[in-house]
Parts: sequence; C-alpha cells; structure tokens
Amino acid sequence: MLDWLKKWYANKFSDPQVVTLFLLLLFGFMAIYWLSGILAPVMVAIVFAYLLEWPVIHLSRLGLSRSASTVMVVAGFVGLATLTLMWIIPIVWYQGRNLLRDLPQMIDQGKNYLLALPESFPGVVSVEQITILMHSVDERLMAFGRDMLQMSLASIVDLVALLIYLVLVPLMVFFMLKDKAQLTSSFVQILPAERRLISQVWHEMNAQIMNYIRGKILEILIVGALSYAVFAIFGLNYPLLLGVLVGLSVLIPYIGAAVVTLPVALVAFFQWGPTADFGYLMLAYGVIQALDGNLLVPLLFSEAVDLNPVFIIIAVLFFGGLFGFWGIFFAIPLASLVKATVKAWSARTHPQSGAVD
Repeated sequence: MLDWLKKWYANKFSDPQVVTLFLLLLFGFMAIYWLSGILAPVMVAIVFAYLLEWPVIHLSRLGLSRSASTVMVVAGFVGLATLTLMWIIPIVWYQGRNLLRDLPQMIDQGKNYLLALPESFPGVVSVEQITILMHSVDERLMAFGRDMLQMSLASIVDLVALLIYLVLVPLMVFFMLKDKAQLTSSFVQILPAERRLISQVWHEMNAQIMNYIRGKILEILIVGALSYAVFAIFGLNYPLLLGVLVGLSVLIPYIGAAVVTLPVALVAFFQWGPTADFGYLMLAYGVIQALDGNLLVPLLFSEAVDLNPVFIIIAVLFFGGLFGFWGIFFAIPLASLVKATVKAWSARTHPQSGAVD
C-alpha cells in the first residue's frame, strides 16, 4: 500500500507545473476564505467587469478605443441600473412593509386552518399535536423578530459600507475594463515561466466564468420579470416583491427554487384559500420553474449543465459553507474549475517522455 502511494505521488506530483497550479489554487482559496469581507467590493467589481466585457469588446470592434468603449459602457450601465433601482426599490419596500403589516392577520388565519384540522381528520391529527406545532411556530417567529431587529441595527453600519461600495465598485470596474491588458500582464509576471498547465486551466475557465456571469444575470432578469408578470396578471398580493425573490432564487441552483416556493404558496393560500385561483397560480409558477430548469438553464449554461446535479448541489453546500454568498454565486464555476484542474492534471504530458498520463 505504501509503495503504491509513493508511486502515485511521484507520478502525479513529479511535474513542477502541477505543484505550481496546486499552490496557486491553495493560496487563492485561502485568500478568499480569510479576506472575504475585505475583498467583497473587489469580487463585486470583478463580476460587473466580466458582465460588461462583452459590450466593451463589441464597441472596440466597431473602431472605438478601449477607453472610449469603457466610458460609454460603464456610464450607460450605471445610469440604467440607477433608474431601475429607483423604480424597483421603493415598490419592493412598500410591498415588504405591507407584508409585515398583514403578517399577524395571516398568522391568525393559519392558526384557524390548523385548529380545524382535528375536526377534518379525526384520529389522524390531534389537538395536542396542533398546539405543540403552534407553540413551536410562535417561538420561531419571536426568534425571527429578534434577528430582524438585530439586522436593522447592524444595517446602519452596512449602509455606510454600501455608500462606500457605490463609489469604489464603479471605479474599480472602469479601471479593470480600461486597463485589462496591463493588469493581466502584471499578474502574469508574478507566475513562473513554465505555466502551461496554469494557462490551460485559465483559458478554459476565463470563457466559462464570463458566460456564466452573463447567463446568470440574464436568468435572474428573465425569471424575475416573468414571475412578476404572472403574479400581477393573477392579482397576487406583493407581486414585485415575490417576483424579485423568485428571480434572486436562481442564484442557488435547485435549492433556491425549492425555498422560494414556500412564500409564494403561503401568500397565495392566505389570499385565496384552497380555491381554483390558488391552483392555477401554482400551476403557472410550476411552469415558470420547469421552463427555467429545462429550457433557460441549458440554453444559457450549455457547459455548466455537463456537471451532474448532485455535483452542483454538493458544490453549493461546500463552497457556500466556505465562502458564504460568493461561494454560492460561483458554485458552478468553482465546480467547473475543479473539473478542469483534474482534467488538465490527469491528461498532462511528461516533459521527458512526451507520453500522456
């Protein structure tokens, strides 16, 4: 057994490029893990830089300079984002406030439904079980209220950080796009001269990350807008708030769709009860989720869907546990990075023999 391990180690780690790639990935993961709070605005800037790289490239191909293209794209994006947020945030805030105002009435209505269960299902559901369940729900609601109060107090500090991000992030995005060649060459100079394996993984991942970020933003916008339109057509309460939640839920593959279904179903149930309107709305919502999973995701993430759903869920849980929100957002690219690294590592060529492992 020990001899086999020695042979495996000598075979897989005899190439210095493998060690370099391993150390680079290790230091990168450690930096993000330990400095995630400090690097948060940098990560946001990188996401937007990847998102805006596509229009900058196309404007440059039309004859504009890189600087002029960057100014036009960043200015247009900031203006459009500002106008959109000025329209969405007040409405979402208003609907969220109404939801909190109506929440006690919805809770009382839910308790009445629960108290009627022992009469509807005698011998299956008892009054004691309903009482214990209601007591547990009350305790969880009180804990949720305390957490929301603590979050509101902490949001004052977060508001100051947000104002700083609103200045820093657009500046970093602008210079990342404008000086992309210089920044890339500066980073490359740090790497060793023999970096074929690193270059192979990087070229594969660079295109995947760009496509992933662009596709994920498009998926959020399409799913959120379609959900809002369906909720508004049916006359569901808080349509924009729920539409935003459904759109943001696609950030977490598979898990997000399951979690956001609960508030949509609860709001619809408390508004209409067990009626045909409730059934039609949930059917339409199910069609949206089915189209997202079976049409939109394969169309936008043709390479990412090569990963088995089990691997994607494991990646969400693992990287989300390590890096929080950014681990969840980049779970699929990180899983693809692991896959690309293993592929390049296993198929590398020995410089001496020229044979492929």
